[in-house]
Amino acid sequence: MASSLRSFLRSGKNVFLVLGRRRFHGSGSAAVQQEKLFPLLHVTVRDALNQAMDEELERDERVFLMGEEVAQYDGAYKVSRGLWKKYGDKRIIDTPISEMGFAGIAVGAAMAGLRPICEFMTFNFSMQAIDQVINSAAKTYYMSAGQQPVPIVFRGPNGASAGVAAQHSQCFAAWYAHCPGLKVVSPWNSEDARGLLKSAIRDDNPVVFLENELMYGVSFEMTEESQSKDFTIPIGKAKVERQGSHVTLVSHSRYVGHCLDAAAVLAKEGIECEVINLRTIRPMDVESIEASVMKTNHLVTVEGGWPQFGVGAEICARVMEGDSRTNSPTHLKETPPCKSRAAGVWNKSGMFSTSKGWPFRAFPQKSWLSLAFHILSQSAPPFPLEPLELLTTH
Repeated sequence: MASSLRSFLRSGKNVFLVLGRRRFHGSGSAAVQQEKLFPLLHVTVRDALNQAMDEELERDERVFLMGEEVAQYDGAYKVSRGLWKKYGDKRIIDTPISEMGFAGIAVGAAMAGLRPICEFMTFNFSMQAIDQVINSAAKTYYMSAGQQPVPIVFRGPNGASAGVAAQHSQCFAAWYAHCPGLKVVSPWNSEDARGLLKSAIRDDNPVVFLENELMYGVSFEMTEESQSKDFTIPIGKAKVERQGSHVTLVSHSRYVGHCLDAAAVLAKEGIECEVINLRTIRPMDVESIEASVMKTNHLVTVEGGWPQFGVGAEICARVMEGDSRTNSPTHLKETPPCKSRAAGVWNKSGMFSTSKGWPFRAFPQKSWLSLAFHILSQSAPPFPLEPLELLTTH
């Protein structure tokens, strides 16, 4: 077992296929009965997002989509495929390459009573429109003393992708979650994407909806129940994807899958991880995290953001300040939480490294999480570990 884990940690390859990670958790008989009631279908994250927008456009004539290439081209990532042909130019609107301009139009439309979905080709481009997102959308309800809601969804791919370099690899979860007045959502699988997007479109507050480019083509099992037109997922509620008793892994977006894979590796050593899918960054479901940490007494946070002032830092602060610290055994009080996040990768000239393998070697890997738990628990790893291996394992 030690040799197989050592091979996994040093290679960093996806050598474990976790077949059960996308199924319902619970007893075997209950899961079988649930599958009989609601047969499982395979749906990609892209199609789940497309279905959610299609159904909300059909349900509410105030809903419309605007952004670069969302209409005739079917979207840069084909998320809006077929919507322009179905709903026409007035509700699926192509825009110029001017994020500040079309984001401002969308915010104004929301103030006038419509429900726009504003797509950024990547959230890195939302920096061009951040004044509209923060000062116009997020603050208007407060500055109008509750008289003027702004029901708008800003959506698009967020975080690192393959070979898109530093300017297109940023995670904006912590950026936007810092601002009062915004709700920030970060789905992982197809169920998350479908249910949370429908809730975001129906919400009377501005919602930042952070998708992940690398997840668009990934297929997940969904029940017929979750494909119902009435299916929604409440914003602000996390989900326990895997039950465990030894350590809590908290993550969002693509890295939830990494946590589940790492949990499968650790389970072979008898270490049972509880994996929490945040789903929503703001408002954060701190109660679910604290309940898990009070059970496991260990916490590892995993994200694709930068090391300083990140989502994981906020989780650690809230846990250390909250009931999970004051009501837990001495172990939690003496052992700090552990954060796994993107590395600050800089070369001698002060710029991001563009060497082969970046950005993936700069972002959390499944093999790191096993090491993180052994460090956190202050126990020896299952094999001799040289100090430099902590730096070179990816």
